[in-house]
Amino acid sequence: MNREFDSPKMIVLTAPSGAGKTTIVRHLLSKYDFLDFSISATTRAMREKETDGKDYYFISVTDFKIAVENEKFVEWQEVYVNQFYGTLKSEIDRIWENGKTIVFDMDVYGALNIKKAYGEKCLTIFVRPPSEEILIERLKNRKTESEAALQKRVERVKKEMTFEDKFDAVIVNDLLEVALKEAEYFVENFILGHPFEDFVEED
Repeated sequence: MNREFDSPKMIVLTAPSGAGKTTIVRHLLSKYDFLDFSISATTRAMREKETDGKDYYFISVTDFKIAVENEKFVEWQEVYVNQFYGTLKSEIDRIWENGKTIVFDMDVYGALNIKKAYGEKCLTIFVRPPSEEILIERLKNRKTESEAALQKRVERVKKEMTFEDKFDAVIVNDLLEVALKEAEYFVENFILGHPFEDFVEED
């Protein structure tokens, strides 16, 4: 799919942790060469197999706060105590200057902030797991966190599940192949300039 873009656009995939949005984002990036990934800045520790400048921009809490004071972020938030995430204005400029459509992989609060800032230039897609119980089971099976950290994440997930109706489109990630096809449909329609209401199927 190749076309000239009339105006810069962005696509945000958002979901509670563990719903599978990152898998969908990676699929879209591999399929469409007009997309480029927005790399978030974070103060959390780098995990095994992560790369600075590819997965995240890993910076200190002090440097993050200085960037906030200097209005370097489009949006940012403190997800947990001293664990900050944010989208740098320079990252959006970098991608748009290269003539690409931006793809975000972010939590629901960041997605709402991006939507508020960019309006119709932005398509937000909420990725929902088949059920809250399945999602919590997925988180437990990761076994990457302490029991206390896991409980915090579960509580946050339950709250984020209530945000579904605030976004332009919803994908239920039950069968991955189906979810990937739905994501392709939403992206292609948005890039071709179809209105948001075209994404919603009537019952």
